[in-house]
Amino acid sequence: MPHINLLPWRELQREESKKKFVTILIAVVIVCFASMYVLNSFYTALKDGQNLKNNYLSSEISLLDKKISDIRDLDYRKENLQQRMHLIEELQSSRNLGTQIMDEVAKIVPAGVYLTKLERRGNRIHVLGRSESNNRLSNMLREVQNSYLLERPTMQGIVAGNQSSRLLSDFNMEFYVKPFDKIGEVPNEP
Repeated sequence: MPHINLLPWRELQREESKKKFVTILIAVVIVCFASMYVLNSFYTALKDGQNLKNNYLSSEISLLDKKISDIRDLDYRKENLQQRMHLIEELQSSRNLGTQIMDEVAKIVPAGVYLTKLERRGNRIHVLGRSESNNRLSNMLREVQNSYLLERPTMQGIVAGNQSSRLLSDFNMEFYVKPFDKIGEVPNEP
């Protein structure tokens, strides 16, 4: 047996092994490329689907932004309209304010107090007058504090009467008309 030459058989086996290796290598390469192609196609499809969803969401967001701007515009108009309505209510309620002030001043001035000047500038009312006593002026200040229309009375000064009218002292007073929202219901008098 030592004389048997096994070299051609080994050569054939080597050739077959090389062919099998190359075939397996080609099969592995093909499988790798196929799996890469499938994975690439899968992820491309996912990406395209996500892009479609993003585009849809972007279009919906732009529609919602337009609706939000319309709502803001409506809110602005509503607020503007409410301000106008409030202003109209104030004007309507203050339409007779001058008459109401004169009526209220007539109610708060006690006997023995004589008004010589009554001046209104905005919500401030400045009063000049003469009084028989300081107690009557104190009563007038209390009446202003209890008034539904007037508030914050301030006595600016009291000066004793001069030679001709010693019984009367001059006074200088100031008070304010309450703001519209504090006045509330003005009593209706017949």
